[in-house]
Amino acid sequence: MWKIAIIDDDRAVLQGMRKIIPWDELEAEHAGEAMDGQQGLKLIASVNPDIVITDIYMPLMNGLDMVEELRKIGYEGKIVILSGFADFEYARQALRLNVDDYLSKPITVQTIKSVLEKAIAQLEGATVHKLEQHQLKQKLMQYEPFVEQEWVKAVVTGNVNLVKPFPPSVQGLLPHGEDASDFLVIAVEILRTVRVSELSPSDFNLFRFAVGNILQEVISADWKNARLIELHSQHMAVLLHAPHAEREAGRLRIRSLCDSMMKHVEDYLKVKLEIGIGSWKGRWQEIADSTEEAFQALAAKRNAPFPGLPMYEWIRDHDLSDNQSALLKPTELRPVQFYQQLGEAIRHLQESQIEEVIERFFQQLEGARRITEKDVRNLGLETWAILTYSLLDAGVRVAELFDTALLKEEVQQQTVPDKLKAWLLDKVSVICQLSGKSEKLKHKQAVDFMVQYIHEHYAEDLHLSELAEKVYISRNYLSTIFRQATGETFNNYVTRVRMEKAKSMILEGRWMIYEVAERVGYKNVPYFTTLFKKHTGTNPTEFVKN
Repeated sequence: MWKIAIIDDDRAVLQGMRKIIPWDELEAEHAGEAMDGQQGLKLIASVNPDIVITDIYMPLMNGLDMVEELRKIGYEGKIVILSGFADFEYARQALRLNVDDYLSKPITVQTIKSVLEKAIAQLEGATVHKLEQHQLKQKLMQYEPFVEQEWVKAVVTGNVNLVKPFPPSVQGLLPHGEDASDFLVIAVEILRTVRVSELSPSDFNLFRFAVGNILQEVISADWKNARLIELHSQHMAVLLHAPHAEREAGRLRIRSLCDSMMKHVEDYLKVKLEIGIGSWKGRWQEIADSTEEAFQALAAKRNAPFPGLPMYEWIRDHDLSDNQSALLKPTELRPVQFYQQLGEAIRHLQESQIEEVIERFFQQLEGARRITEKDVRNLGLETWAILTYSLLDAGVRVAELFDTALLKEEVQQQTVPDKLKAWLLDKVSVICQLSGKSEKLKHKQAVDFMVQYIHEHYAEDLHLSELAEKVYISRNYLSTIFRQATGETFNNYVTRVRMEKAKSMILEGRWMIYEVAERVGYKNVPYFTTLFKKHTGTNPTEFVKN
């Protein structure tokens, strides 16, 4: 109901206005009345009416002075002047005060109805606009974490314009101020055991999701505001930052964090991790350098602070003997950046984009120094591994297109950059010709979107019909596509994701069972318990004890 207040020093006018205003038709209500400007201010402050109808000539404070006070305090309602004097000066003052209408007494029922209908229509429009703005703000708030995550990922992999400052949402990364923070990147690799290699694409995504959950819990407990970033295939990265004064003291702390990450993943998922540690950088623009160092340390497997533990630290060139010295500095060549760009292009089977990424990287390779045959061979093996895993994410199995044993021999034979580039481009062309059917790509993209959406929104009510609208595919057809791609129904996959997250939360021990249920999308705790037991073989309370 729209609230209307009437202010006039004539009781007859007040009574008459109450009678002639068609309250029901306007869906309005009488919010009160006053007989002078001072009383009017008190009334408006008390009931906050949507529309104020006021006279001008009144004792103690006239109507225009009252309106001026209302504008000073920010009153945003509609104001209609109803005066017995058609004075130009009054009209001019009313216009200056942004009054919505100026009427002369006496007034007809139709006139007051028309004026109020117009005012209410404007109020309704403003309300809708505010609602839309609020909804937009809510959507932006929901999207902000994704924007932040992608920006940090771009910084870590070197795929961002380094001139740009941190977005406002990322300022939390720098609690001590940008100039006072140092940064370090940890490279994480999930070892491809036989069990892991045999997983379907959807199962591997779920498996990687579970690894990420465990790592995030460990990192959050040991290092506040650290960021876990998912990269290509089986690789992830951890971005740490700390005040400059804590750089040296943090070395043992970092080693302890890495040890904890490896142990927790092996304990809960029975899979091993290998870790590389980059060096501290004093500026956020140098974060990608630490990333390259971390992955080069992981690839070289030279400097292990704890024998027998697959944790490797970056060593600068001048700290090594001539025989050990790295052939390429991280700043000369950026394979992590290349692999990330290559992986993204392959997932969409965009041949021109894949070719562009390869051409650009090999142009950089031409300017790098001291490249040996072994370097080129290792680069080929790593590039093909990234390409293979990315194709698997795209639903393409390399073994169905090529003789894998022959491929391995061919890669080993590539010892010159130009020949390696030509070999990669040839294989990419074959893959895209055989696998790049438009309909299949559309289906793959739809399933990829669904999988990502489920992992990001598992705590919400998820309905296949809503996702079908987002990807412009009928619900029944989308259900079939999803089952063919993942080997299970949409609802089963959602349940599995939720149960994996629930297991991680229960093991963490920070929430009650009913809280865990709510956080993974179940308001009915008994139903959650039933699903959890079906999925894990034990009740949530018993799972804690195991």
